[in-house]
Amino acid sequence: MGAVPSTPSLSGARPQDTAGYLIGSFVGEKSFPIGSDFWQKLLELPLNLHWPTHRVHEACKLFAQNNCNTRHLAKILIHLSWCLQECVSNSGALSEVYAKALNAVYISSIFLKYLIENAQSNSIEEFHVSLNESEPAPNSFKTDQNIMSLVMHNVLNFIGSVEVSPNTYLLHQELLNFMLVAMSTQLLYGPAPGPTDMNPFIDAAMAQESSLVRLVVRRLLLNYIIRPRIPFNSASYPVFSGGSQPGVLQRVSSAAATFVLLPFNYLVSSTGDGPRNPLADISLHVLLILNYYRKSVVGDESLTDRSDDSATSDSLSKGKTYFSDNPYCKALENARDIEFDRVDIEGNAHSGSHVRLPFASLFDTLGMCLADETAVLLLYTLVHGNSDFLEYVLVRTDLDTLLMPILETLYNASKRTSNHIYILLIILLILSQDSSFNASIHKMVLPSIPWYQEHLLHRTSLGSLMVIILIRTVKYNLSKLRDLYLHTTCLATLANMAPHFHHLSAYASQRLVSLFYMLSRKYNKLAERIDDKMGKSGSFGQDSLAEDLSAELHIYTDFLRIVLEILNAILTYALPRNPEVIYAIMHRQEVFEPFKNHPRFSELIENIYMVLDFFNSRIDSQTHDGEWSVEKVLQLIIMNCRSWRVEGMKMFTQLYFSYEQESHPEEFFTPYIWRVALAHRGLSFNPSAINLFPVDLPIEASSRFALNFKDINMLML
Repeated sequence: MGAVPSTPSLSGARPQDTAGYLIGSFVGEKSFPIGSDFWQKLLELPLNLHWPTHRVHEACKLFAQNNCNTRHLAKILIHLSWCLQECVSNSGALSEVYAKALNAVYISSIFLKYLIENAQSNSIEEFHVSLNESEPAPNSFKTDQNIMSLVMHNVLNFIGSVEVSPNTYLLHQELLNFMLVAMSTQLLYGPAPGPTDMNPFIDAAMAQESSLVRLVVRRLLLNYIIRPRIPFNSASYPVFSGGSQPGVLQRVSSAAATFVLLPFNYLVSSTGDGPRNPLADISLHVLLILNYYRKSVVGDESLTDRSDDSATSDSLSKGKTYFSDNPYCKALENARDIEFDRVDIEGNAHSGSHVRLPFASLFDTLGMCLADETAVLLLYTLVHGNSDFLEYVLVRTDLDTLLMPILETLYNASKRTSNHIYILLIILLILSQDSSFNASIHKMVLPSIPWYQEHLLHRTSLGSLMVIILIRTVKYNLSKLRDLYLHTTCLATLANMAPHFHHLSAYASQRLVSLFYMLSRKYNKLAERIDDKMGKSGSFGQDSLAEDLSAELHIYTDFLRIVLEILNAILTYALPRNPEVIYAIMHRQEVFEPFKNHPRFSELIENIYMVLDFFNSRIDSQTHDGEWSVEKVLQLIIMNCRSWRVEGMKMFTQLYFSYEQESHPEEFFTPYIWRVALAHRGLSFNPSAINLFPVDLPIEASSRFALNFKDINMLML
């Protein structure tokens, strides 16, 4: 009972019976030589057998029991490699060759996935992806070659070398699905890569020639940019019709409609939503997984000594291990704009050593997709790691293409994961490190912002909107997330922007002063709790609560000081250009009064009161009947800005925060990317087998993922 049924004879059998017989033979005890015509029959027939999930599970169990003797996984991977070689070598290959490749890759994905998620040991040998020494094979095939390297080379070679077209679309997509399955061995291990981790398929991908790696990275990014559609009318393929019974092929993520035999809900969860563009989405998932992969290798002393300083310290701290180079990460970091290549200008003719992409199209595509976490991950990866792309972004005159969706997503932070929010904020921090960016965002005026509901924003500059959203994010974090790093990122970005503020809007100026008031209230409450504790016990004590309160008070002291430094930067470097900021400070000047004599704040408050005294005296000297209107006060401020002199103010070194990724970002990014990939692809994986992240928790991770701020000044939290 439970075995996969098969028919006693192939002759005269119906197609469904034939498919059942062939699959039964594939998972059964009998080993078919690699040169047997069984493989041609298996891969050439339209395998459209509809099986329920439990039947597929039974077939997989039987396959796992017998594969150690039959080596059928190795053999179907070899046939897949041969099919792909034929497809690549003959651009006009017949559709039958593509059909065979599609069958081979999908059958391989089903059974390989089962073996991976049910692995019992940390050994490659458990998959039995090799041939027995006694196995008869064609003369052209070396039985001792690494089959995982063979299949990954041919999969990547097809992806990188063959254009996506109506004839090849389906195979491109199934090969990327196969790669996702093959790389899922990462799910079996913890987030920190170790020397004993076994990821043979990814390691094989890392071992490819750099020229092939560049072709693959280019193709994956072009798939994401171009976003090709399924190249046929779904009505002509019954599997795409909307019936009440889910069919074998009712999954948008696999367009190999007439060639797949196993049920939809085995490889893909039935609850997963179909992605907006399946080929684009899976291309990006595969690229990100490849980009952030790190292989930990145990090295000798000489290897460790040859590393750079940071790598050496990492090696020593991790027991003389080091990370091998990742060619996909290097290719992505060195990608160049197809329209402009700095290498050509410098006289170096080796432009072929770089991936060349249409940065303009990539920029526009990212702008359309930033509501999606994978798009945000790609944008972060590019602006942090690729200096050419960052430079391209900074010189664009339509920065609103990227910034508006980022700011709108931050506005709707409660509907997003915290990781999504963190990475968006890091992107803004990276951009704010450039003075030209900080200046240019104030030159673009937005006629309206319909999604901002709290206040009517009419003809607001992009810079003012960015200030408003960053302050709103701090407020949201203060009430909901209460995360130190989110506060730090927002305030660091505002500090970088402050000296370049230009005609900050009235609402943004009010929000800035309100930010100080909001943080000061939190500071005062903490100080009162500490005073109460000291009053009751006579001393502050050294218990855990006292230590926590003291640490939190110190943090908010630093936050308040940063906000005061932001205000000082505006008053010192940009006062004549920001009359609304002066008005907002004058309107709420009482909020600064309690801190005039505070030892940590007094010198910064002193400058604010110097400005207040100057403008208050100018207004007091004016004779005016009746109430002062906002317009009248603002007019006087603008007029007296011309006579303001900064010489009397105490000058502080300008705050400047830069972002530096921590030395082991893969410990955050690898689990995060896999969680997003599994959720977006709807790929169901055995939860008990996952060690990469806790499966019983929501898709959140530590916000400490890659935050390491370098304040070029001296103030650091």
